[in-house]
Amino acid sequence: MRHRYDCPLRWGDIDQLSHVNNVKYVDYLQEARGALLHACRTAAGVEHHHNDAYVVRRHEVTFRAPLRFRFQAVAIDSWVSEIRAASFTLDHEVFEEQADGTRTVYLRARTVLAPFVLETGTPRRLDDQERNALAPYAELGEVRSRPVLVDVPRDRASHYPVQVRFSDLDIYRHVNNVKYFEYFQEARIATIRRVQHGLKDFPRIASVIAQADVEYVAPIVLRPQSYDCWSVISRIGNKSMVIESEITDGTDGTDGSAGGAVLARSKVALVFFDVETQRSVTPAAGFREALIETLGDMVVG
Repeated sequence: MRHRYDCPLRWGDIDQLSHVNNVKYVDYLQEARGALLHACRTAAGVEHHHNDAYVVRRHEVTFRAPLRFRFQAVAIDSWVSEIRAASFTLDHEVFEEQADGTRTVYLRARTVLAPFVLETGTPRRLDDQERNALAPYAELGEVRSRPVLVDVPRDRASHYPVQVRFSDLDIYRHVNNVKYFEYFQEARIATIRRVQHGLKDFPRIASVIAQADVEYVAPIVLRPQSYDCWSVISRIGNKSMVIESEITDGTDGTDGSAGGAVLARSKVALVFFDVETQRSVTPAAGFREALIETLGDMVVG
């Protein structure tokens, strides 16, 4: 069985391409996830204990089609795709369903969650009550979520300072999982701005995200000093490029390496996009070479 959640859109969700911004999709998933977990607990008669909580360990988000603003809610189906000893995985589909039953799918995503004890901040195992509560929405398959692996050498990476705002925090006093997508977005925009001068002889080309995966390693908390986001380009193809990033705590590591402990990892595939046709596009001859030359050492692939 799948849980259906109708998510209303907001005018502020729209980006400069008149699409729902990629960060906002993850916000929608958070709302759908909360509704699903509430339905699980209600159906099973399980009380929510305030000392027990769930944190997001990983998001894998595939963007299928642009979603434009409308006054009608967008539908989100969610279900449990995996239950393990100390984690469970939810799959999601954001879509619009026509009268004949056909769907326009805007996004598919997978979210790995882990239970922990709020008071101590330590992980714990799922208990039998939780497993039974999740069971009605389980469609268990063989496909498993995989860790997000990146390679971001500091001496070749673009640096962006991440300043946490008070409003970024969730009820656990950690930075909310959605905000990480926003931090990586800001770092990505700062990186892309570097190439504008080197590409001034080519027609302007937009880019949209095709895939965004984020691994949450350790909590980010509110503090006066900024965190560090490091980014490199691991691949440049004819129609797309991949950016790999890490957010670190900004202190030297115990092994003497600069940059500090890794708090989150991201791998994002960007597709070159024609605003007029609303389709992916192959840039003009020489664009790829000019892009590689402008980015310089940041291209590690």
